[in-house]
Amino acid sequence: MLKLIFMINRVEGMSYERFVEHHRDRHAPLFTSVPEAQRYVRKYTVSHPVPAENYPDRAYDGLTEIWFEDWEDHDAFFASDNYRTLVNPDEARFIDMGSVAVMVTEEKEVI
Repeated sequence: MLKLIFMINRVEGMSYERFVEHHRDRHAPLFTSVPEAQRYVRKYTVSHPVPAENYPDRAYDGLTEIWFEDWEDHDAFFASDNYRTLVNPDEARFIDMGSVAVMVTEEKEVI
């Protein structure tokens, strides 16, 4: 299983609350509405930091995980017209694209 993790920050001038609302309530439903997400994506999550005593301040405003069965599904999803014309343009509306950090992993369940 191929897992992509995107650590993201909000665009300048957007409040944290507005960023979370857009990410969770607008972008995520848009992402999951395209047929290619149903076909190629195995898991899609969005997460946002919460206050946590004795932990460092948040380094990012949010995190997105996208799981694919393999590289072929990954390539098919990101090359699709629906991703390129609907989902991708929305990302720049709320994500500071210059600050995105990406980790590509193969997850191994230990417990």
